[in-house]
Amino acid sequence: MIRFDWAAKRLLRQKSNFVVLEGFLSVLLNDNIKIVKILESESNKMDSDDKFNRVDMLAENGRGELVIIEVQNTRELDYFHRILYGVSKAITEYISEGEPYSKVKKVYSISIVYFDLGQGKDYVYHGKTEFRGIHNNDILHLSANQQKQFRYQEVGDLYPEYYILRVDDFDKNAVTPLDEWLLFLKTGEISEEAKAPGLPEARQRLQRDTMSKEERAKYDAHFESLRYQRSVLHTGWFEGREEGREEGLVEGRAEGKAEREQLKAELKEKEKKEAEQATRIAELERMLKS
Repeated sequence: MIRFDWAAKRLLRQKSNFVVLEGFLSVLLNDNIKIVKILESESNKMDSDDKFNRVDMLAENGRGELVIIEVQNTRELDYFHRILYGVSKAITEYISEGEPYSKVKKVYSISIVYFDLGQGKDYVYHGKTEFRGIHNNDILHLSANQQKQFRYQEVGDLYPEYYILRVDDFDKNAVTPLDEWLLFLKTGEISEEAKAPGLPEARQRLQRDTMSKEERAKYDAHFESLRYQRSVLHTGWFEGREEGREEGLVEGRAEGKAEREQLKAELKEKEKKEAEQATRIAELERMLKS
């Protein structure tokens, strides 16, 4: 099977393959998603050197909403900030100067990550803006006229929504359609029993034997590069940890030696004081006898 991130950059941009992407989005967003077109963005790179690509795919659905799908293989400390930047940039790129604010598009940001991002027990996270009353704990809704014009119910529905799929944390059997997709994202394989929307089509269309010799060479080189990057990053992390541990041992030995020297000095000072006190007591006893 051809991995999803490679397909997202190349094969899934073709209109004939939208059904795969539509199936994935419909399962994740729990809605019937139809892709109208793939949009161009400064981050939509197609060359073989885009290993640190900022946006793998930017699409527009049937409601005119923007969908950002990003696959990230390498660790980034400020990745959450990057997600926010990508959404903000998409919003500003797709509104023309002079257009009213009502033309600001709703954005869904979907991040498929293959590293430990944040701390949590789940493998799929959803974030959205919510306007909740401080005193009454009620949700702020749009007015009737606003609901009619914008086709949303809550004020927060106008704002971007974020989905983070931490693929490496998925270690379950595929029970739900979303689990089936996570299993494909993690292993690159689709079982014959998988029935989630988009997966049967992916199993049929994303076969390695459909690639030309040149495409297969680029594919293999791409993932060899990813393996090399991961190896370098892991080596740097491991060596840094070992160096830190050795430095800690050296510092610990030095601190231990200093503490021992301090204890010896304190003990010597204590013995000196006890000797002086014994001398004074002896002198007092001699004076009393005389």
